[in-house]
Amino acid sequence: MSSGILRVQSFTSRLAAPLGFVDVTVSGQNFSTTFQTDAQGNAPDIRVEAPDRSYSLNQHSAVRPYALCRLQASKPGWLGLELNDIQIFDGQTTLAQLEMLPGSSENPQVPTAPRAPLFEGSGGSGPAPESAGTPSKILRQVVIPETITVHLGRPAASARNVTVSFRHYIANVASSEVYPTWPENALRANIHAQISLALNRIYTEWYRSRGYDFDITNSTSYDQYFVYKRTIFEVMERLTGEIFNTYVQKGGSAEPYYTEYCDGKSVSCPGMKQWGTVALANSGYSPLQILRYYYGSDIAIRRTQNIAAVQQSYPGSSLRVGDSGTNVAILQRQLNRIAKDYPSFGTLAVDGVFGAAMQQTVKRFQRQFGLTADGVVGRATWYKISLIYASVKKLAELTSEGEPSGSGVSSGSWGGAVLREGSTGVPVEQVQFWLNVLAQFDARIPAVTVDGVFGAATTRAVKAFQSAYGLVSDGVVGKATWQAIYAAYQNMESDLNNNSYPGTPLRLGSEGVAVRQVQFWLRVAADNYIALEGVSVDGAFGSATRQAVLSFQDYFSLTADGVVGLQTWNKLYTVFLAVANNLLGPNEKPGDFPGTLREGSTGTAVRELQYYLYLLGTYYSGLSPVAVDGIFGSRTTAAVKAWQRINDLTVDGVVGRTTWNSIWQQARRLRVPAEPRLLGSAAWPGKTLGPGASGPAVRYLRRLLDIAAFWIASIPEAGAGEEYTPETEKSMAAFQQFAALPETGAADRASWETLEQSVSLWLNEK
Repeated sequence: MSSGILRVQSFTSRLAAPLGFVDVTVSGQNFSTTFQTDAQGNAPDIRVEAPDRSYSLNQHSAVRPYALCRLQASKPGWLGLELNDIQIFDGQTTLAQLEMLPGSSENPQVPTAPRAPLFEGSGGSGPAPESAGTPSKILRQVVIPETITVHLGRPAASARNVTVSFRHYIANVASSEVYPTWPENALRANIHAQISLALNRIYTEWYRSRGYDFDITNSTSYDQYFVYKRTIFEVMERLTGEIFNTYVQKGGSAEPYYTEYCDGKSVSCPGMKQWGTVALANSGYSPLQILRYYYGSDIAIRRTQNIAAVQQSYPGSSLRVGDSGTNVAILQRQLNRIAKDYPSFGTLAVDGVFGAAMQQTVKRFQRQFGLTADGVVGRATWYKISLIYASVKKLAELTSEGEPSGSGVSSGSWGGAVLREGSTGVPVEQVQFWLNVLAQFDARIPAVTVDGVFGAATTRAVKAFQSAYGLVSDGVVGKATWQAIYAAYQNMESDLNNNSYPGTPLRLGSEGVAVRQVQFWLRVAADNYIALEGVSVDGAFGSATRQAVLSFQDYFSLTADGVVGLQTWNKLYTVFLAVANNLLGPNEKPGDFPGTLREGSTGTAVRELQYYLYLLGTYYSGLSPVAVDGIFGSRTTAAVKAWQRINDLTVDGVVGRTTWNSIWQQARRLRVPAEPRLLGSAAWPGKTLGPGASGPAVRYLRRLLDIAAFWIASIPEAGAGEEYTPETEKSMAAFQQFAALPETGAADRASWETLEQSVSLWLNEK
């Protein structure tokens, strides 16, 4: 039976952040399914029966070539959403990216997307513009705009204007005008034409020069077809991302050519015939050859790097593992900013080196936004990252972090101007942005709008900061206040990326970075577990923090003493990772048996299983690679079978209680960061390591000791980090006792080499 896929994701407006736990109902002919998106706004793919793709390749077919379904979405505190006539094609993926808007039960209207059949109206585009009448303006250069304003009707009609991202507009037009099953060269030719037509309207200011307050209409009598809030086909999203900054140029004209086109079936025109592009592509024509066939031999495809809201243009070639330089650093910085709103992506060191961790982050990004998940940053991925980066930060925030185009370095240096009520401009935006970040974690500081205007609200926020940090509370930002705000912001950013146990228990009265980290994890956990209590992230271990720790310990069956020792610290981090990486549903505990899982299973429990297998794979070379995608496919089956063979379990690829417990019990011993790395190797550092030592050699040593602890019950974990902590000393002494070496707790050459040899043997015994 022929079928296609509907992929549902829920977001806040403009994809600025994922919106989790949205209730969704999808219905169609003879089926209806209800589900809830997960914490990252994702849902398992829905397979829908659809007519065979051959119908969509035959312009004379009388059979509708796609299935139709309907979607309803709701979430308390948000306006509901309905999408009608969602088209599902055989072998294609349709993206339902639900952009939800905040709303209350007092305002319960449900925005409904209109019907969206393809080849609606006259088919194709409006006729080429005539030169008579009011002359159009000509902009000085072709710029790919961040947004385009569309009039939903004929120019003079009383209709709504909507402003959408230019890339989304083109993907929408492509999804509304042609079938996703067509040959790729035909699709590319059509998208080139759709881009060029839209840019012609913008570049010549065709409508705005005539007094209209929009750039283009959605009437095919005048322009091209656009359906507000319709679903997008995955292939259109991908191709648009690759070529959205191209346009068709004819002869020596500067402006993008008005590429008039029509369907060639119900409507005829002097320009491109959409159905004709299919036949030409099947005959081996390239996109350029197709365009020249219809528009003449003097047609060229131009690419512009003038792209609004893009800090750095695509470097011209793909970036991948092994590459380095400024462009890689730009990507790292942008991905890190995106990860604030998409925490499952993880954060990266901004070092300009494209390593394995960055590859995995890129893959996560690509999967989230419907791109080919190959870990390579090509043109489509580059510009999609740029788009989402601009979306999550907004324009005011682009400058507020002091991130100039190119270098990606933020100094936070004071510009010399004292800021006070009445001041305006970029420096004010910077201060407002930093204060806003701090306000998320420090209840003493009120949030403030980042608008570049130093008003009364900004004055109050500055005074609150000054009071909290022991400065003169006058609401004026001089050099001292500027530097203090920036330093606090930088500390907050770095604090929240540290997972190393501080070495001593945290309890009532403790203060500092480690307390702030615990509070942040408690806050994340409370968002997922109703029984837990959230706290302010202020770095002070007060009664509220103690009560939250007690609640956490009780819920996860730890010793409930309100003290954060190593065990509680590790559990907090484990829960945080599980929540941040979208492995748990609401109130689910890590490691709880979810029921039997086998090939074909999907959902959160499968993601949790895959994540544990992923962690174990950093130590067990015999485990097959597995993606954490929530789909129990053949690769997951192979990994499960490999694990079962390693542990002398029944090798059937089915995860029952025994197999699950075996995987969980071993995985929970592995305290690895969100992006586990292979063990690698390191040479003897040339000196004995002991208390007070630090650096990469200590990090490597602690990793070796943790592996030893995995195999030898008498050896405690050393933990992560580059500091030789008391835990490291205890772990080393225990290993020395096991290996019949002098129990000094320090890593001399003999202890180092014996430990490496032992770990190598244990890992190869599998």
